[in-house]
Amino acid sequence: MTTTRSPSESEFASEPKPQSVSATQRVYEELRHRIIRGTIAPGEKLKVESLKILLDTGTSPIREALSLLTSDQLVERIDQRGFRAATASLSHFQEILELRCRLEDIALRNSVQNGDSFWEEKLVLEHHRLTQISRKDTDLFEQQHQIFHRALIDACGSPILLKFCSQLYDLNIRYRFLAGKSVHYSKRNVAREHKNILEAVVKRDADQASNYLLKHYTTTGEFLSDQLNVSLANHAS
Repeated sequence: MTTTRSPSESEFASEPKPQSVSATQRVYEELRHRIIRGTIAPGEKLKVESLKILLDTGTSPIREALSLLTSDQLVERIDQRGFRAATASLSHFQEILELRCRLEDIALRNSVQNGDSFWEEKLVLEHHRLTQISRKDTDLFEQQHQIFHRALIDACGSPILLKFCSQLYDLNIRYRFLAGKSVHYSKRNVAREHKNILEAVVKRDADQASNYLLKHYTTTGEFLSDQLNVSLANHAS
């Protein structure tokens, strides 16, 4: 006679718990948003007990989220004694900008070469959506702005390269928020810059597309560099 063995308590305990995973993801997204937007200042200590109250959750989701954010370079460990929001400096921003230009140059050129008609149609659609959003709607504009820039390089054929580019985008946009609203682009036609990039890509002119994209990034970099020293000094005081 064959008997059916009931699962032990330990076997049930080893199964993944969707609720816990969901809590970790929620905490991760909330802290990531606050760090990138500058609500949590560079170098600010991230105390687990305080975060438990702020985010209304337990210790495990917070520690797991902080570990993920450490991998993203948005959080730093303090000699195994805790965590803090990643520090910021002008030299760090300039390093991010240089790496972003180098890697996205490669990714964009590969996308122009490899992208099919479906990729091109999606890129045109995402650009159109971007043009329909007012820059005054900061959250929505930034979300679609990131989607458009990601669409430019989506056909590069390298998941690893895309992951690095995505991480650098987050690190870069953090500095845009840290620079503050005093940085304005009144003399720039950013919409025209985006359109120039798009048109060069659609023409499959990799050199021109790359030139437009890198100029777009370096021009922004010059604006931010002028303001960052003042803004970072204010955050430190």
